[in-house]
Amino acid sequence: MQEPVITVGILSGKEIGFSFPKEFISSDGIAICGIQQAVYRKGKICWQEKEYDELSFTPQQDTSSFFELQDVTIGINFHWERKEVQRFKGELKIIVEDDRLTAINIIPIEDYLTSVISSEMSATASLELLKAHAVISRSWLLNKLKVANGKLKVIMHPDNTANFELSTLPSQLIKWYDHEAHKNFDVCADDHCQRYQGITRTSTPQAIEAVFATRGEVLMYEGEICDARFSKCCGGAFEEFQNCWENVKHPYLIGQRDSKTETRLPDLTKEAEADKWIRTSPAAFCNTHNKQVLSQVLNNYDQETTDFYRWRVCYSQQELSELIHKRSGIEFGKIIDLIPVERGTSGRLVRLKIVGTLRTLIIGKELEIRRTLSSSHLYSSAFVVDKEYKEDEKEIPSRFILTGSGWGHGVGLCQIGAAVMGEQGYKYKEILSHYYPGSAIEQQYK
Repeated sequence: MQEPVITVGILSGKEIGFSFPKEFISSDGIAICGIQQAVYRKGKICWQEKEYDELSFTPQQDTSSFFELQDVTIGINFHWERKEVQRFKGELKIIVEDDRLTAINIIPIEDYLTSVISSEMSATASLELLKAHAVISRSWLLNKLKVANGKLKVIMHPDNTANFELSTLPSQLIKWYDHEAHKNFDVCADDHCQRYQGITRTSTPQAIEAVFATRGEVLMYEGEICDARFSKCCGGAFEEFQNCWENVKHPYLIGQRDSKTETRLPDLTKEAEADKWIRTSPAAFCNTHNKQVLSQVLNNYDQETTDFYRWRVCYSQQELSELIHKRSGIEFGKIIDLIPVERGTSGRLVRLKIVGTLRTLIIGKELEIRRTLSSSHLYSSAFVVDKEYKEDEKEIPSRFILTGSGWGHGVGLCQIGAAVMGEQGYKYKEILSHYYPGSAIEQQYK
């Protein structure tokens, strides 16, 4: 296999502002530089008073050439959502999708990965962590994209909203959200696929070295490229794949403790054990407050979140009832209780019963729970609930306190835990064998 070239969807809109500090050549042979704007009009791309069905811009041989895109939204629907100007190497392609324009970056996969590991975390992270992340990011991508005759074919699930598992009972609504299948490009640039921000974030020599040193390497299990998931902080215990997404068990994505010294993991599927685990602070690689380590893993906007391993969120009755109504579209009335129904191996809730004065409903899986109980996303679904009551009202809680564990789904590599392992001297292959037990590294191309 040769190194694949991939297409990355960056942004969509009625207008796209972009610029070329150095000369690019348009698809109709025009040499161009400086500030540009493309506008959607009646199913066409309008640029420089001409109309196009599709428009592309290719850099000259100068390897330092890049283009800029204005108003790129990052962290879509997450608590750090914002717009910024971003820079990209490679080719810019603009297409029409529905009633808007979409900007696409065409780039070799290894250049893409250098950006991903610099965007997912600080490019100043330890070399071994960056190597590990290069391997899993490459594995995840090639697991989702099938290479045939030198071209990539998308094999992601075609549903781009949610997968539903509807119980025969009207009292349950179980959804899971996987990475979107994109019709006109391979992957998007945001957290829904992998966080890709071109060369906006500085790629240090270490990040470049990490990608080069692991070139073509992927995680394999029984002849298949691993679906190498990862999240910010597992909270001390790994979650299993089937508890977050479709009901498929991957042997390399299993529940275990994020530690080499404390290997015993309580049965966190049991409520009493989960309650004790979440309310305490067990030893784990990701149980760290070391700012130097955290700064290596987290970009500036990620560091706006100060509690990773254990956290606490409080809602008044009015706040919670209005939030659940807004996020679910279902009127529950006043919220009487939030009752755990099913937990996974990390203590994350797979199913949660919401009891209201007007309606009772069991929801899941973990991301649906997180979306329902936060204006963006709750840090994780590994939480326990305490209720407070007013003296004159003993049946309806006046306040709910959620005490939680971890950040993200907790499946696969724990970025903060892996950062600590790298700082403690573990090599990238040791880090990967810890988070993906039973997997092996193979080189797919040179």
